[in-house]
Amino acid sequence: MTQPNHTLTLNPGKLTLAELRAAWTAHGPIALAAEAYPVIDASAQAVQAIVQKGEAAYGINTGFGLLAKTRIPDDKLEQLQRNLILSHSVGTGDLMPDHVVRLLMLMKIGSLARGYSGIRAVVIDTLIALYNAGIMPAIPVKGSVGASGDLAPLSHMTLAILGVGEVRVKGELMQAADALTSAGIAPVVLAAKEGLALINGTQASAALALHGLFMAERLLEAGMVTGSLSLDAAKGSDSPFDARVHEVRGQPGQIAAAAIYRQLVTGSAIRASHLVGDERVQDPYCLRCQPQVMGACMDLIANVTRTLLIEANAVTDNPLLFRDGDEVNIVSGGNFHAEPVAFAADTLALAIAEIGSIAERRIALLIDATLSGLPPFLVREPGVNSGFMIAHVTAAALASENKSLAHPASVDTIPTSANQEDHVSMATFAARRLDEMAHNTAAIIGIELLAAAQGVDFHRPLRTSPHLEHVHAQLRQKVPFFDADRYFAPDIEAAKQMVLKGELSATCRNLFTPLHP
Repeated sequence: MTQPNHTLTLNPGKLTLAELRAAWTAHGPIALAAEAYPVIDASAQAVQAIVQKGEAAYGINTGFGLLAKTRIPDDKLEQLQRNLILSHSVGTGDLMPDHVVRLLMLMKIGSLARGYSGIRAVVIDTLIALYNAGIMPAIPVKGSVGASGDLAPLSHMTLAILGVGEVRVKGELMQAADALTSAGIAPVVLAAKEGLALINGTQASAALALHGLFMAERLLEAGMVTGSLSLDAAKGSDSPFDARVHEVRGQPGQIAAAAIYRQLVTGSAIRASHLVGDERVQDPYCLRCQPQVMGACMDLIANVTRTLLIEANAVTDNPLLFRDGDEVNIVSGGNFHAEPVAFAADTLALAIAEIGSIAERRIALLIDATLSGLPPFLVREPGVNSGFMIAHVTAAALASENKSLAHPASVDTIPTSANQEDHVSMATFAARRLDEMAHNTAAIIGIELLAAAQGVDFHRPLRTSPHLEHVHAQLRQKVPFFDADRYFAPDIEAAKQMVLKGELSATCRNLFTPLHP
């Protein structure tokens, strides 16, 4: 729940999608529910008891992976954990953006705080202190295969609480030791098992996938708005949105999508102008089948939402400690295998690609005078002006690129760690590529927004529906009517940013409540 001072109190295992979405959107302080601490302390004490007994236990007083049979002396356990973090910090590529790192840290804190990982409260509290101070670990996005945990990304996260490596504060890179000193945070010395608990887990993959999910939600909303605007620009029919059509099929997303389309186009004078005397019998699929396509995307997104919310609250490190009265059982398993996240990310890729694909088809329709009835390429004096001709080519290029990016990553695997870790999920890449796909689709929808608004302008003085007129007015505050050829790229970027920021649906949020469980 969120407190009056806007501090998010984490209840381990009970993170909500709204809380995750809020952390993705903006930085705010967090705290751990008081009732979590006794469970954390009991788990940490169980690890110390195992160390004192002197019995070999994986990850506590042994090596890791294929070195699990190597017993480590007690006086080297702290060194073992530190060496683990240093040796596993091997990421490469661009750094994860702060909003993804926030999700990663939030989920890691929640997972460790459930009390199955044998980690001390001071370690969790230090992660919370970094989060609250806005000290974001510098985490390269590449280097994980999505099994045995997101080892490299989570090691880079852990470096920050050791005071090693770099962090980002207010967008600027600086040394972790300096950032901790400035914030008055003491670096942590890791005890037995703590390093392994910190870097085992699916939180990097899940954070990237959640980012993709939240982007997909905005794309779906924007694509439904621009699709409705294109319907009016092309003087298409809203009859295919009739509730009876969708009820007899029974697909829940399709039914919900059709209801949203009906509300988006209600009150359009453009539609009223061609109810009688229109010779066309049926519209092309990109107009007529919007509820079927976008509804299916909605269903995919809903399925992904369920999977990722479960994963956000999961305990995914290894080994795990389970208490049965006074007895503690250490169980080695494989919760770090991110196959659920990989499948979810691959599913999101399909939805993101299809949202862009059908939008590209509507752009193609609008610029084709024989189909749309609008001026060729949506510009006066075609020939002298090329209008939207090459803007459509850009949309086509991006839609085609997304087809390749949508190939499932989860069907790939590559053995690691001398074949001990012989099947992996590739979840981190599966989730990472969603950002590029989302930006591609946002640009396509942005181009459709420009094209559809241009088409509506050609029907003046007739007006579209109140909802769509508001969107049209928002666009025209940033991008004027395309009366003749001009430098076009800034217009496309402005429209794309409207999509990415969720501005197309911002004033009609109530219409899209089915998308936000």
